[in-house]
Amino acid sequence: MTLDILILGGTAEGRRLAERLAADRRFRATLSLAGRTADPLPLAVPARFGGFGGERGLADYIADKRIGALVVATHPFAARIAVNAAAAVRSTGVPALQWLRPAWERQAGDDWHLFSSLERLVDAIGEAPRRVFVTIGRQEAHAFERAPQHHYLFRTIDPIDPPLAFPHAMVLLARGPLAVEDEMRLMTEHGIELLVAKMSGGAATYAKIEAARRLRLPVYLVDRPAPADLARVETLAEVTEWLDQLAERAERGE
Repeated sequence: MTLDILILGGTAEGRRLAERLAADRRFRATLSLAGRTADPLPLAVPARFGGFGGERGLADYIADKRIGALVVATHPFAARIAVNAAAAVRSTGVPALQWLRPAWERQAGDDWHLFSSLERLVDAIGEAPRRVFVTIGRQEAHAFERAPQHHYLFRTIDPIDPPLAFPHAMVLLARGPLAVEDEMRLMTEHGIELLVAKMSGGAATYAKIEAARRLRLPVYLVDRPAPADLARVETLAEVTEWLDQLAERAERGE
């Protein structure tokens, strides 16, 4: 019996799970992406792009496609889709699991400042002009227009649209992961005084955090939103073990 799996992705974790399931005949996986990246990396399984239309739309999709299991492997800051997934799970009863990468942990030498919102973070940068490296993605970049006195280096995968409307902003287009030495070189060349990031966690973007530590730079972090009401794991091994158990029960007709 083949079990239809819906992966809510948009992360390295979602792609890794798709690659694992692509060669497993017990599963037929679909990777759902928001479609926010103009040039996504090649995918190992069929994909769908765009939203579902809220929790009701996701629940309808699960029912219409006879989804046998849902894996939420979205970004830790994609709070709305995770909340919608939890609601859809309650209404459909589909087995579900969230693969949520662990948050970073403070190390000796880290100068971290956590904020509950990006707006509070921007205000905390201060009145005096500073050279700021911003790595939060393009969608919220315009929040920094409230503090145009600073010199910003934004790094995004796709261009910021519409363009930023303040004078001292440079946009660097790049896709990670990047090495610590490369991050240190970039920060040094641009005279960076402060790193801005989200508490994304995981290994893929940690190099910038380590680079800031080595350079003794402060790091301003937007803290994570509260997690959705879903069973959670932190590793691919835990996800595949859970799926193995579902497949075994399906084979037994349970």
